[in-house]
Amino acid sequence: MNTRLQASIAMALIGLSAIAVTPRVQACGLPLVQSANGKWMVVAPAKGLSTAAARAMMAADAPASTKTYYNPLQFLEPITGLYEETLTSEGNPPGSAIPNGAVADHAYSVWHADGTEIMNSGRPAGDGNFCLGTWARTGKRTYQLNHFTLSWTQTVSNTADPGTPPGLPPPFVNNEFVGPGNIRETITLSPDGNSFTGTFTITQYMGETGEVVPGFPVSGVINGTRLTIDSPVSY
Repeated sequence: MNTRLQASIAMALIGLSAIAVTPRVQACGLPLVQSANGKWMVVAPAKGLSTAAARAMMAADAPASTKTYYNPLQFLEPITGLYEETLTSEGNPPGSAIPNGAVADHAYSVWHADGTEIMNSGRPAGDGNFCLGTWARTGKRTYQLNHFTLSWTQTVSNTADPGTPPGLPPPFVNNEFVGPGNIRETITLSPDGNSFTGTFTITQYMGETGEVVPGFPVSGVINGTRLTIDSPVSY
């Protein structure tokens, strides 16, 4: 077999390999669609971008001030992203730990495409302002969140907590663990994906006994607004 023939065969094999590999390579980063049986699959760019969801996502992710591209993970799970949210107490009996109409929390939360969530609560840092959750999609645009907290209280006094290093002068900032807490949310994402509304229930437990703290659970409504790279700081 001469050299020219060998080269021709080699080029042909490379071409066949490229044909076999290209579909996998081109699949990376393309839009995903969900079939009737619930499975996700990659579609061709023209087909994927012609869907209303993809068009809405590209419009939402591309404000006039910044050129951006849609996030494939957000296409996979539309809730994915960063939100500013407000939880307002509503429909609770007299004696509730958070009176009706009061803001239970004003927070930032991130919903990850893998089904987890993290919240930077408006609570003081010393009270435990970061907490974590896990979520599941229960409908077309509806989600349920199971969120876990570790609550603390801080007091300032002239008496130090056990374990405070000797020799420190008062006043002392003492930390006391209240117990674990739980937040349950049921939310609905807006059709454009830029906000959500829903309901919540907060239950606070005593760390030593596991009993529910008096005044809980507290229920209410929650509203969230998606934040983008162009969102201003709100006050």
